[in-house]
Amino acid sequence: MTAIEVRGLHKAYGGRKVVDGISFDVGEGEIFGILGPNGAGKTTTVECVAGLRTPDEGRVRVCGHDPVARHAEVARLLGVQLQESELQARLTVGEALDLYASFYERPADRRELAERLGLLPHLRTRFARLSGGQKQRLLIALALIGGPRVVVLDELTTGLDPRARREVWSLVEDIRAGGVTVLLVTHFMEEAQRLCDRIAVIDGGRLAALDTPGGLIGRASAAKEISFAADTPLEPAELRALPGAVGVETRDGRTVVHGTDETVDAFVPLLARRGVTARQLRVTDATLDDAFLDLTGTDR
Repeated sequence: MTAIEVRGLHKAYGGRKVVDGISFDVGEGEIFGILGPNGAGKTTTVECVAGLRTPDEGRVRVCGHDPVARHAEVARLLGVQLQESELQARLTVGEALDLYASFYERPADRRELAERLGLLPHLRTRFARLSGGQKQRLLIALALIGGPRVVVLDELTTGLDPRARREVWSLVEDIRAGGVTVLLVTHFMEEAQRLCDRIAVIDGGRLAALDTPGGLIGRASAAKEISFAADTPLEPAELRALPGAVGVETRDGRTVVHGTDETVDAFVPLLARRGVTARQLRVTDATLDDAFLDLTGTDR
């Protein structure tokens, strides 16, 4: 079953196209990621999905409903945590949960949700006194308080320290395990690679690629990285001539060759022919960062 359907989505501001013909589907129970450089159109896309923006052209459906024309129905099915969400500083965790629960006919159990998200000890804590990770947990709880079938999480770990970020990742995995479909907007490659079943890469308002994390990584021009140190250096030109090699660099006193499986296969015979012993030899796979750079031609 399809939880979200986007077809030929267009949106412009002041004559400038921000979203230019994007199409994708999100299956029920999927964690679907949207990646892209700053200003690529990611947030505008999810705002159209949430019914917060009206598309100029195209079709958007959430569980079969138009999020603009049938906003009330979609609001009952869709939870949203938008980028840079804030609450009143003096509002307590418990008050926020009660307030948002009052918007729904059959909200989730407040205490059970607070316990699930580690907020039970903080029900009387004011929003301003919460840590960054606790604030994000509360915002996720507010997105879930209506018992949605689909939840949109936009840049939910921006500004968090590594420990808090990983805690939030575990929460997202728990949300999906509970049967909720997740649309995740992020610019953290590690986050997308760990959490997402499939990823749409948006660049300049257009869909640059749509695949699994592994599928996107497999598209990288340099699928392998060979790094080593040697007492007798090899000529860079000789390394660049290896089959499938796309680049050679020096990093922290080590030689690094970017290439493919074919490059790896040809590298060891080259060492043997030249009588060179490679120390601290490592062969690593490409990452989602590498695929992202290939697809967008820019950093994050």
